[in-house]
Amino acid sequence: MEKQQVTRDHYDFARYGFEGRFVSYFWQLREVLELKPSSVLEVGVGDGVFGCFIKNNTNIKYQSLDIASDLAPDIVGSVTNIPVADKSFDVVCAFEVLEHLPFEQFDQAVTELCRVARTHVIMSLPHFGPMLSFSLKIPFLPRLQFAWKIPIPKKHIFNDEHYWEIGKRGYAIARIRQELAKHGTVISDFIPFNSDYHHFFVIELHHA
Repeated sequence: MEKQQVTRDHYDFARYGFEGRFVSYFWQLREVLELKPSSVLEVGVGDGVFGCFIKNNTNIKYQSLDIASDLAPDIVGSVTNIPVADKSFDVVCAFEVLEHLPFEQFDQAVTELCRVARTHVIMSLPHFGPMLSFSLKIPFLPRLQFAWKIPIPKKHIFNDEHYWEIGKRGYAIARIRQELAKHGTVISDFIPFNSDYHHFFVIELHHA
């Protein structure tokens, strides 16, 4: 089992909260709710914003898993060995979680996420590099937006939290897409316009 990297106070608003993170919460919720699941497992409790909304504003059966017992998850356990039965939840989520594992464990973690999900796995991963973006709003017309991640193949150095990030040397987005495609069909793959560090993937599963 991997080691706990941070304590509960890591998620203090002054340290952890910023505008782009709350944009990311919007997309987390939107992608899950559009699938209309009856049950959701969130791997990685974080500051609890996603889980709090699901529990208080929907009829979805929600459970959480984390290795950090001080975050009070419903299940204490590792994403590389999730202690629940196959297909226990309609949708399984892992937002900004898998980069906290060495990349050698990425496939095992995704395998476990897919094993315990019935229909979909939704995740976000950090995507390094500046974003070139353009936004134009003309009255009475839809907003026009364009964004492109500028590739900078910088070597990643472990910072006591992230073992790797998309866009760093050796972790090109094409490699991540190829790894995820082993497990199902990637039906959505995007970076939110105002949260350019979080890259989202929605995987549709095809269980036998």
